[in-house]
Amino acid sequence: MTDQSEVYQIDAVGLVCPLPVLRFKKRVKDLPSGTQVDFLADDPTGRKDLQALCEITGHRIEWTREESHGVTRYRIRLA
Repeated sequence: MTDQSEVYQIDAVGLVCPLPVLRFKKRVKDLPSGTQVDFLADDPTGRKDLQALCEITGHRIEWTREESHGVTRYRIRLA
C-alpha cells in the first residue's frame, strides 16, 4: 500500500476555471505513470473539468472527498 508521504499534492484552492485544470496539467506533465496525486480544488466547475481531462489523458480518479470550506480532494492515479 502506498504511504501518504508518497502522494504528490497539488493545491488549486482559490483558483477558478480554467486555472485549476491548467495547474494540474502543468504539475503532472513530468511525473511518472502510476504516480498518485491528491488534487485540492474549490472551484464548483472543477469536477467536470477534471473528469474530462482524465478521460482524455487516461488518468483515473480513484476517489473524491469533500473537505472543509468547500474544498474537494481528488485522488488521481496518472496514466
